[in-house]
Amino acid sequence: MTVGGPGSIPRLCAPVTAVGVVGPSMSPTLRHGDAVLVRRGGRPVRPGDVVVAVFRSRPELLVVKRAIRRQDDGWWLRGDNEFGTDDSRAYGVADVLGRVVFRYWPRPGRLPVSI
Repeated sequence: MTVGGPGSIPRLCAPVTAVGVVGPSMSPTLRHGDAVLVRRGGRPVRPGDVVVAVFRSRPELLVVKRAIRRQDDGWWLRGDNEFGTDDSRAYGVADVLGRVVFRYWPRPGRLPVSI
């Protein structure tokens, strides 16, 4: 699942950044069209967190995935939708840029943690 739109990769410079979700790979947790808040810094990423990251093999692609485990000084990521996702199984280790802390549109609420 990518965030933003074509050519609109958000820069996660601010402590909290709003981003739009594109694609089905995190369904049912996040759906195409959802808007979320991403936090840089704060507590460290833990397994089960939903994160915004960049795969080392695809640095131009900003993605939303679930952190599974630490690996090679980065994170192994998976999508929640087993039938429609490209994740670390295809692209390898990713560098996490921030944690998704809240969905504010269209169904406001915190995201469930699962592994």
